[in-house]
Amino acid sequence: MEDLLKRRFFYDNSFAIYGGVTGLFDFGPMGCAMKTNMLNLWRKHFIIEEGMLEVECSMLTPEPVLKASGHVERFADLMVKDLKTGECFRADHLLEAHLEKLLKDKKAPVTPEKREEYEQVMREVDNFDKETLDQKLKLYDVKSPITGNALSEPIEFNLMFSTSIGPTGQIPGFLRPETAQGIFVNFKRLLEFNQGKLPFAAAQIGNSFRNEISPRSGLLRVREFCMAEIEHFVDPSDKNQPKFSQVADTVVTLYSAENQLSGKASVQMSLGEAVSKGIIANNVLGYFMARIYLYCMKIGVKHEKFRFRQHLDNEMAHYACDCWDAETKTSYGWVECVGCADRSCYDLKQHTKATKVAMVAEKKLPEPKIIEVIEAQPQKGTVGKAFKKDAKSVMEFLSNFNECDVEELESALKSKGEMTYKIDGKSFCITSDMVSVKRYEKKVHVEEITPSVIEPSFGVGRLMYSVLEHNYAVREGDDQRGYFTLPPLISPLKCSVLPLSNNEQFKPLVQKLASELSKAGVSHRVDDSSGSIGRRYARTDEIAIPFGVTIDFDSLKEPHTATLRERDSMEQIRAPLNDLPGVLHDLSTDVTTWKQVAEKYPKFVGQEAAPK
Repeated sequence: MEDLLKRRFFYDNSFAIYGGVTGLFDFGPMGCAMKTNMLNLWRKHFIIEEGMLEVECSMLTPEPVLKASGHVERFADLMVKDLKTGECFRADHLLEAHLEKLLKDKKAPVTPEKREEYEQVMREVDNFDKETLDQKLKLYDVKSPITGNALSEPIEFNLMFSTSIGPTGQIPGFLRPETAQGIFVNFKRLLEFNQGKLPFAAAQIGNSFRNEISPRSGLLRVREFCMAEIEHFVDPSDKNQPKFSQVADTVVTLYSAENQLSGKASVQMSLGEAVSKGIIANNVLGYFMARIYLYCMKIGVKHEKFRFRQHLDNEMAHYACDCWDAETKTSYGWVECVGCADRSCYDLKQHTKATKVAMVAEKKLPEPKIIEVIEAQPQKGTVGKAFKKDAKSVMEFLSNFNECDVEELESALKSKGEMTYKIDGKSFCITSDMVSVKRYEKKVHVEEITPSVIEPSFGVGRLMYSVLEHNYAVREGDDQRGYFTLPPLISPLKCSVLPLSNNEQFKPLVQKLASELSKAGVSHRVDDSSGSIGRRYARTDEIAIPFGVTIDFDSLKEPHTATLRERDSMEQIRAPLNDLPGVLHDLSTDVTTWKQVAEKYPKFVGQEAAPK
């Protein structure tokens, strides 16, 4: 399959004539068309059908934005270095590959107990912290896979590409590691556009960048990649999706955290049952999981090679309520293609704290209510004397405390008389004479809420690779004749037009059909090259063209007709030439099926030879 993808230029390594750069890929004509069709279907399936707001935000991101989101401090993987050559490897992947090698070693077969131990470690390796990973690497005597040299202890490596914005180099920034932050910082504008109403969803398609330690596995782990992300903003006290009943009966494969930890297998279950049992946190999350599943099935992911895997507690971000990965099974194992997380209100609160711009929505109350307000009131004089030039940043820090922060401070001051905070990398000890806690009651008619966010995040390249692998096939009896059974919706081209020979009489009919196909919006390719019709069918099958029209000698007779061939079954029918543009449009947009077309038109069983 990889050879076919490269030969027909679906994609290939970037800058190949210069030796290439690991983790960077260029898409050729067929790859571009397939990716475009996948994204167009994504827009229809999510943005149009769900009434989402689409945005396109800058890829260059100033440092303060990613500091607030936590990426500057925490967006890192653990890597190890070859102590002699300095070559770097991602530590968790290295451990996993080492254990896989031990499990497959026929010369030194492992005992059932060791097999169970290794498999348990491989299930949990993504969740290991620095110390645990170091212990396991030493325990299993993991060496450099290239040289066999000893490795360093794991160290953190930030995955973001840093840059500077402007000619002075004084504005530090990064290429975005995800598209989500662009949506979060525009939340107030989007809320205003939506007339202040919750819930609503915003979506964005665009490239993101991660400086992967050891890119591998083709499109599955790269340094520049296309993402399609959704941020669904919802009242945290009302995580209810009215349309969930429409998808509650959808049966999917679920691999819950409980089953992973206990070594049990994944299970088939309806999403309605999973939500009712509390396996999935709420039906908004369940609804998006159903929509993700339905989209993946539309683009050609195989049901039996698809599952949702729940994040383990120590794998999940501290602010997340629940998170599931849509994974596909490939020759590289199970691969995460879509993340679907309930991120709570973490991101909006972080940006509020950093900018002092309230990222909140107003919720009208059925009747006014009295609320208790708790505030931290810094004592300017005392803080000024204690911290001098740092007093301003300390004052701002204390003034931005939310209710939980104030209660935590108040408790610490009562029990210990002080509380230490880290502000801009410096530690400051706050004592009871520097701040007072004020409580009072207030009548309100509206309530300010920070929305929770449900985030489906798609890795387009990973999905694309999975679809290609799931739909690769070879003709029975001919192992050299490989082809792709891509659904017509995402096939790069929808139709080939093949004159039976170079006979000049065929050209007017070919030109007329090609023109009508273009008007109908059916992408196509005319192949009037030399070679048998069978060989040309094989060439079009290789690039996943689902339908082929052949202009033959019968086509010259009035009324003009042509044969229409379906790629997977290789069945053919004969239909009026004037009908074909409409038929092909309906076939390629999923309006009709090949079965319905085959029932309507006569089956074609033989080709008339050229008249003598």
